[in-house]
Amino acid sequence: MTRAARWDDQELLAFDLETTGVDPSRDVPVSYALVAVEQGVVTSWDAALVDPGREIPAGASAVHGITTECARREGIALGIAVRRIADSLLDASVRGVPVVGMKVDYDLTMLDSCYRRETGRGLAELGFRGPVLDALVIDRHVDRYRRGKRTLADLCAHYGVDISHAHDASADAKAAADVVRALCRCYPDLQSASPWDLHVWQKSWHREWEVSFAEWRALKGLSPIADGVSEWPIAAAHQPLAARVAV
Repeated sequence: MTRAARWDDQELLAFDLETTGVDPSRDVPVSYALVAVEQGVVTSWDAALVDPGREIPAGASAVHGITTECARREGIALGIAVRRIADSLLDASVRGVPVVGMKVDYDLTMLDSCYRRETGRGLAELGFRGPVLDALVIDRHVDRYRRGKRTLADLCAHYGVDISHAHDASADAKAAADVVRALCRCYPDLQSASPWDLHVWQKSWHREWEVSFAEWRALKGLSPIADGVSEWPIAAAHQPLAARVAV
């Protein structure tokens, strides 16, 4: 495969949200980033603070540094942000540009919930199909038995990716794209597959992980995190996701 043919050297749209909390069906964004990357270089980006129209809990502010006062003063309205993000994702989907992120099902499910409340339609009804590439889903599959945490910072350290401002949406989005590209260097089968193949495979990989995780929780006497297996990359409203913590 020539370098010109490598999909990981072509345009990727990295996507990340910072949010009011960890429930994608009820919480909302307080910032977003859409970062276009080509051959590992940022070619364009759209990022903004978002006024969520509600108080930002102190615990969330402690993670990303965005307070209610700051969001109200500097953020754009939630409805405007939701439409702007959805338009960019739809454009990427129409052009076949992979949307890349870290536990990006959380971000996409939250956006889908917000868009549905704003317009009465979800992203799929809008026309979004992907492909979607999730650094966490891929890493958990290709290196299943590696011990330790798998936060974005952990993946960056493991794959030699620099992340200078963790929990900043733009920095996290770019780092997730870099991790996906690093995974392709480590595992050539990922690079030789098409993004659409990977999108389909990740549905199965995610399902396998959720089943395995549920069995592990049951063995430990822990309560289940959801009823059944959630859809990937956008969960239905009745299918809660495992919380995205400190990614």
